Amino acid sequence: MAAALLDWYDRNRRILPWRALSGVKPDPYRVWLSEIMLQQTTVKAVTPRFADFLRRWPNVILLAQAELGEVLASWAGLGYYARARNLHACARVVAEQHHGKFPDSESELRKLPGIGDYTAAAIAAIAFDRRASPVDGNIERVVARLFAVTKPLPAAKPELRELASRLTPDARAGDFAQGMMDLGGTICTPRRPACSLCPLRPCCAAYEAGLAEALPYRDEKKQRPTRRATAFVAIREDGAVLLRERPLRGLLGGMLEVPSSPWVEAETAAKSALKHAPLKAKWRELPGLVEHTFTHFHLELRVLRVETGAKPSPSRTAWPERCLWLSPRDFHVAALPSVMKKVLAHASALAAPSKLRNSASPIPAAPARAKRRSA
Repeated sequence: MAAALLDWYDRNRRILPWRALSGVKPDPYRVWLSEIMLQQTTVKAVTPRFADFLRRWPNVILLAQAELGEVLASWAGLGYYARARNLHACARVVAEQHHGKFPDSESELRKLPGIGDYTAAAIAAIAFDRRASPVDGNIERVVARLFAVTKPLPAAKPELRELASRLTPDARAGDFAQGMMDLGGTICTPRRPACSLCPLRPCCAAYEAGLAEALPYRDEKKQRPTRRATAFVAIREDGAVLLRERPLRGLLGGMLEVPSSPWVEAETAAKSALKHAPLKAKWRELPGLVEHTFTHFHLELRVLRVETGAKPSPSRTAWPERCLWLSPRDFHVAALPSVMKKVLAHASALAAPSKLRNSASPIPAAPARAKRRSA
C-alpha cells in the first residue's frame, strides 16, 4: 500500500504554498504554521492568509517579536482564535528556548504551546521525515475505507490511528502522510469518491464490500444550544465606534468586541440587558438579529445603537474599562472576529464593516437576519 501511494503521490502531489517541492528540504516554520492554520479550516481559506503571514513574519524569530494584538488582527476571520494565541506563545518558546529552531521529535514538539498529538506527528514526519503518523480527517476517511472499519466516529479514532501507524513506512513518512492527505482531499472524498482513479482500490475492503461512500460512519451530532445577548454599538460624533477587549482566556480571548450583555441560553429582558450597557444613553434597538454559529453553540444578538456626542479622544484611550474608540478606517487592521464584523455591518447597513460611514448622521439598520457560519 505504501509503495503504491508514494508512486501515486510522486505523480499527482498538490502544489501548496507551504509544501516543499520534490527534492527540496521542507522548512519546519512553514510546516508548523500551515498545520496550525489548517486545523478546522479549509485549504482554500488558509492559502491567502498563509501568504499574508509569511510576508509579515517570514520566520519564527520575527513572529515571536510581534505583539499579540498584531497576530490576533492578522488571524481575524480564520476562527478558533486560541490557535492564534498559542501560535504566538509557541513562537516565543521556540525563539527563546530553542534558538529559533523547532525540535525534531514528536515528544519534544508536544511540549510546545498549541501542539498536540496530531500536529507533533505532522511536523515530525513532514518537516523532519521522522516515522510518525499524523491522522487528520482525510486520513481517517481513507483508513476507515481501506480496512472497512464500521465502528462510528469518534469512537473509532484510536483504531484508525493504530491502523494508520501500521501503514506508515520507515522511509518517506512525510511524503506518505501528505500523500494520504491528498488522496483523501482529491480522490477518497466524503461524497462520491472516485474509486476508479484510486491507486489503493485493489487493497480497499470498503470498495470490495460496496461501502466506500458510506464510510466512515459517525454518531449523530448533538444539536447546538442557542445563546442570546444584547450588543451595544456606540458611535461617536467623529464616526469612531466603542469597542471592548475580551479577556485573554476563553472564547475569542484578546480579541476586540462590541460590548454586550453575557451570552446565555435564557431570554434576557430588554430592561435587564441595559444594565450591561457600556455607557448611559438613549439606546435604540435595531430590527432583526445578528446570528453566528460557533463550534459548540449558536449565538443570537439583538443590537442596540446610539450616537454619542463625546469629544474625540485618542483611539486607544480606555473608556470605559477595557474599552477604546476605534475609527472605521482601522477596522481592517484590528483584531475583530467575524461575529463582531457582522454586528458592525448590521448596525451600519453597509456590505463591509470597514466602510462604516464616518459621520454622526443616522445610519439605517441592516436587513432583519443575516446568517453565516463561522470559518
